[in-house]
Amino acid sequence: MTKKQRAALIQSELEKLYPEVPIPLDHTDAYTLMVAVALSAQTTDKKVNQVTPDLFAVAGTPQRMAKLEEFQIKELIKEIGLSNTKAKNLKRMAELLLERHNGVVPQTYEELEALPGVGHKTASVVMSQGFGFPAFPVDTHIHRLMTQWKLTSGKNVIETEKDAKNLWKEEVWNKLHLQIIFYGREYSPARGKGEKDFLTKMLFEEKEIN
Repeated sequence: MTKKQRAALIQSELEKLYPEVPIPLDHTDAYTLMVAVALSAQTTDKKVNQVTPDLFAVAGTPQRMAKLEEFQIKELIKEIGLSNTKAKNLKRMAELLLERHNGVVPQTYEELEALPGVGHKTASVVMSQGFGFPAFPVDTHIHRLMTQWKLTSGKNVIETEKDAKNLWKEEVWNKLHLQIIFYGREYSPARGKGEKDFLTKMLFEEKEIN
């Protein structure tokens, strides 16, 4: 099976499994999505969704976030890892949105990635899920699975993103990256032994037949 054939099979099977894919992080607009994604670094979406209701109740806009002191933000997100750094980033992010963008989340990678706590992956999620631009955000699940499926060299997430964009058509990127994340969580978790990972078995069980 060629790389292109494996990619096509993966897309077909994931579409059967996940015809509809909800955005994992709870949010109401591009700003709350960006905050949630920034908070999700090195923690679970589930934990972020437990914390953000209280945070957004008092700081659901850049204007309100900027008015809080760092220690107040930290208190609201203290259950999340790296809360000191994230509190500092959220306050400065809000201030810069007000200073540079009139409190509106920008719609370019360059402007998004210039904000504290917003790396390329976070920017890609905002562009994709917040604004609907074609993007293929690569998280640890996608990086790991694409390496496992031999669709990328697995050297780094930048290469993985580039390989993903070359393998699949632009119109499926926004949905497919979520489908792969859901598959990784449900069928092929990093600490699992692969018993449920039927896709990997499908891809490689017949490789010696030719």
